Order: sequence, then structure tokens, then C-alpha cells
Amino acid sequence: MNEAPFNIGEAATRSGVSAKMVRHYESLGLLPAVQRTEAGYRQYGEREVHTLRFIRRARDLGFSMAEIADLLKLWQNRRRSSADVRRIAQRHIADLEQRLAEMEQMRRTLQQLVGCCAGDERPDCPILDELEQGPA
Repeated sequence: MNEAPFNIGEAATRSGVSAKMVRHYESLGLLPAVQRTEAGYRQYGEREVHTLRFIRRARDLGFSMAEIADLLKLWQNRRRSSADVRRIAQRHIADLEQRLAEMEQMRRTLQQLVGCCAGDERPDCPILDELEQGPA
């Protein structure tokens, strides 16, 4: 028995993705174009909602749109190699580790600058001086 189709609001609610993002994912080709009513309203089914949940979870893990597109293709291909999926995830982990290291360096620099700033009524401020001059 086929279930009645969902409008975009219902699909958004069921998937945890905003209606705006549903349209965005469709425009990027991450979600195939869906059928429309005679009035032009999109009609979604459980398959599209399931795909939207997949996309949302991948976004929650920080995957880029390009990575999500690749993961979707692999997810939909039952003949896929799990090694391909693993490679994407490993590259993403390496990217996260690099960004974490960069953020840690930013935190240390800011902590040092805050420690040098008197935070009083005088206009001298090593934080602003650093921003003006940049690193040595």
C-alpha cells in the first residue's frame, strides 16, 4: 500500500532538514527532482525523506557537499566497495585533524594576546596591535 506523498514542510519535519535546505539539496542534485502536483507543489515520499536524513547526518559529521554527493552515490550503489567509502571518511578525518590543529594554534595565540592585554582604560592594546601588524 503506497503512502500519501508529503509536501515539502512534512518532508522537512520528518527528515529534520529545513524546507529551504530541502530545496537547496534538490538544486545541488543531492536529492533528485521530485514529482509535483498540478499546482506545482513538490511531493516527497519515504525514499526522499530517508535520503534527506542521510544528508543531514553527513552534514552533522561535517562532510562537504562534494563528499556527501560521493557518499550518496556509494550509498545508492549496492555494488560499491566499502574501501571507497572508507577513503572518503579517512580524508575527512585528516581534514578535521588539520582544522583542529589550526584552531588550537589560534586559541594559543589569542590566549597569549589576552594575557598581554592590561584590559584597562588605556588605549594601548596588544590584541589590536597584532591584528594590525600580523604575525612576524
